[in-house]
Amino acid sequence: MPRRIPRKKRPVEKGVPKGYDSKWEAELHKKLLKNWEVHNTTVAYVVEHIYHPDFIRVIDGKKILLESKGRFWDYQEYSKYIWIIKMLPKDTELVFLFASPFAPMPYARRRKDGSKRTHADWADSHEIRWFTEKTLPEEWK
Repeated sequence: MPRRIPRKKRPVEKGVPKGYDSKWEAELHKKLLKNWEVHNTTVAYVVEHIYHPDFIRVIDGKKILLESKGRFWDYQEYSKYIWIIKMLPKDTELVFLFASPFAPMPYARRRKDGSKRTHADWADSHEIRWFTEKTLPEEWK
């Protein structure tokens, strides 16, 4: 998978009236769209994708999706798993089998103690179970 370059930050327009995203939007509202409400509602949406787990097995009545991961390459890759987990039924769990759980996450910044956020830290922070080849439970082999 090619390495993705982080997107450039969107330039910030100066002098935008409060409550508007741009000067043009404010101008439209004042001149042409006076009777329209501005930024008054939200619309939730989902971008549909399909996930193919690496391994699947039912253990103690629970479907385990086991994702083998050498390393994450970018934000898009590891953030997708959070969305996958949100969509899983209650009887299904996504578990990671890391090759190098203590490898730093892509683009991880140095902490005050000099360390970087690792794959294990990421999984733990999202309450995602993970194993290595050595720690994989015997009954899973």
